[in-house]
Amino acid sequence: MTVLVTGATGNIGSQVIQHLVNHGAEVRALVRHPSKANFPAGVDVVKGDFLDVDSLHSAYDGVSTLFLLNAVAPDEFTQALIALNVARAAGIERIVYLSVIHPDVYVNVPHFAGKFGVERMIEQMRLHATILRPAYFIQNDLTIKDVITRHGVYPMPVGDKGLAMIDARDIAEIAALELLRREQAAQPLPFTRLNLVGPAALTGTEIAAIWTDVIGRHIQYGGDDTAAFEQNLKQFMPAWMAYDMRMMGERFLTDGMLPEDGDVERLTTLLGRPLRSYRAFASETTASL
Repeated sequence: MTVLVTGATGNIGSQVIQHLVNHGAEVRALVRHPSKANFPAGVDVVKGDFLDVDSLHSAYDGVSTLFLLNAVAPDEFTQALIALNVARAAGIERIVYLSVIHPDVYVNVPHFAGKFGVERMIEQMRLHATILRPAYFIQNDLTIKDVITRHGVYPMPVGDKGLAMIDARDIAEIAALELLRREQAAQPLPFTRLNLVGPAALTGTEIAAIWTDVIGRHIQYGGDDTAAFEQNLKQFMPAWMAYDMRMMGERFLTDGMLPEDGDVERLTTLLGRPLRSYRAFASETTASL
């Protein structure tokens, strides 16, 4: 009985693998470049690509449980459907899919809409799966730490509705626990969805205030200019992705990313500890500078 982890070399996938290994699971990692892989001893590393169907057939051989994580890409939707169809044909009946919170609301945001399409496929094909719906990853803000600490501005267009930001380490641990729950069950478990949120929904002004407290000097919220946000992103990512992120920012402003009743309590019970906070992340980041 083997758990196959995709997106294995990324931040979430690598942490999921470590948690699974710590719990004694048999783990296989799907990677594009095995020579660059660095995993714990005992992890079976296989070469593959979501668009290479033959490689997926080989990677799925002997697999009982699948963790599906697709990176944001122009063909992300196609990749996910191929991965799931091949898994279904291989008889894999235990699946955990990393989606995103509110994909049915952020319908004009390409990577949200794509993930919602994947969710519909999973549900209508009656796959035995858990869909994890994480809110904004706290660690995304590592990409703007220099802007915060050097220029005194928190530049993300978060708005005033609030984002229930979640620490990537909590996402990975929850994913691993859900994989283990499905892997160890006597029979394939029913379909379910789980929102992954942080302990508090924060506005842009509140996030800037946290950085002000942690750093010890005033940090200004940069405001809600999503067009300027897109232009800044285009300096280090493809234009299509920068536009995708702009559309996401616009939905931050109109809808936010708010938990449903019971989400925080449910996750706290699952982890057996409190969820990590944005303030803790800011303190850790500042201490490492």
